[in-house]
Amino acid sequence: MEILSLLIFLVYMTASLGLLIFGLNCYVMLGFFRRCFHRGRATQASLEEAFQQRVAREGDAFLPVITTQIALFNEMNVAERVLRACAAMEYPADRHEIQVLDDSNDETIALVDRVAAELREEGHDIQVIRRAIREGYKAGALGDGLEVARGEFVAIFDSDFVPPKDFLLRALPHLLEDPGIGLAQGRWGHLNAEDSLLTRAQALGVDGHFAIEQSARAWNHLFLNFNGTAGLWRKQAIQDAGGWQSDTLTEDMDLSYRSQLAGWRLEYVPDLVVPAELPSTFTAFKSQQFRWAKGSIQTARKVLPKVFAARVPLIKKIQSIFHLTHYLVHPLMLTVSLLALPLLLTKGGELVPTFFFILLASPLIPATLAPSLLYLVSQRTLYPRSWLQRAALIPGLMVVGFGICLSNSRAVWEALSGKKSGFIRTPKAGEKRLKNYRAGSSIAPALETMLGLYCTATFVLYVGFGQVWIAPFLLLYAAGFLLVGSASLRESLIG
Repeated sequence: MEILSLLIFLVYMTASLGLLIFGLNCYVMLGFFRRCFHRGRATQASLEEAFQQRVAREGDAFLPVITTQIALFNEMNVAERVLRACAAMEYPADRHEIQVLDDSNDETIALVDRVAAELREEGHDIQVIRRAIREGYKAGALGDGLEVARGEFVAIFDSDFVPPKDFLLRALPHLLEDPGIGLAQGRWGHLNAEDSLLTRAQALGVDGHFAIEQSARAWNHLFLNFNGTAGLWRKQAIQDAGGWQSDTLTEDMDLSYRSQLAGWRLEYVPDLVVPAELPSTFTAFKSQQFRWAKGSIQTARKVLPKVFAARVPLIKKIQSIFHLTHYLVHPLMLTVSLLALPLLLTKGGELVPTFFFILLASPLIPATLAPSLLYLVSQRTLYPRSWLQRAALIPGLMVVGFGICLSNSRAVWEALSGKKSGFIRTPKAGEKRLKNYRAGSSIAPALETMLGLYCTATFVLYVGFGQVWIAPFLLLYAAGFLLVGSASLRESLIG
């Protein structure tokens, strides 16, 4: 029993310390962010203003050809919106090519053809490209389109994004000013953040990534990632990196690292906001997160050896590890939640000194507070007038984050074990739901609900033994699993 107890303790503490390390890196990101954010924004604003003055002075004759790519697969609810938004972007019509990369096999085909025909009649250069075989999924579609693209620069938008009219004219100057920059990445905004607790929680998480992490990486010369959409690429940077590749589920992150290892730099423009639709159901949200989690670990396996071998500063290599392996926090969280009860039972509860349980909880406190502080600062930065009200939802984000750790742990395990899976797109509702797309069902909701009950029982036992130091974390786990599990079960039953 003593050996078993020691083994459980060592595994538990290893997972807790892992969470602590990832949490402490949030403080590093905040430090990087504070050092450069305001100066970086001011520099970018001046650059864009100078570009607008040049256009006003010289006209638009110097503007290069840009190709806008829109990758679609069965997007009946949002296809028309994104096509019209891209066509409405301000740019000379003879130098703006729009490629609709449509792999759909449902009613989306007819809708896309109709809208594209209407836009062509209005004078837009828009073509629909379809493939007989959906090989390589999104990466394959983007690669095929790139082969025939006229543009020196390529803008990319997912189907649920609505680019503002000035997107091209605001992204382009960053690439024209510096020939060493291969990408100008915009910040994601939110079309439906106020729809539900789930969408509000997601908005907080997205804001933390874009306001703090992307800014910190971009302006401290760390490796940055393209977010798959709302970006303007230099075509040469994609080609120099080896083009789009589909051997990971995050082809955007993979291309980002390969292009930077090839010598290109990526720019992030936080004030260039492109609103998008957040997944409106727990099932869709988990499907999206599963793809991101598995894809990022696949990318880590693929590119980290090249990063280690590259002649770049050590801090850049260290931050690449944190960046690409961030989803490891989910199996670490799952381990802590599962081992808390056996650790209590093998130790005998009230017979163990209180300081032992304080030791168990000590790594979890900063590991939990650090991301919360990052989200708090992001809200203060982006919404100075309403940040307190928005930040009040951080506990909701934490609960949702705990609740998806089972699904994301499976994604991490599949990536580490080399298991292949297809690209499952996230269903979108759009402004008018023309078709009810649903993510696939599984036994995960039942398992999540069972884990919620397990964590609830663990919480009750800890409180019963008078060991309250870990109890708050167990309560968060219980609430997260029960919320995500029960909501997913309800969605699978009612559709």
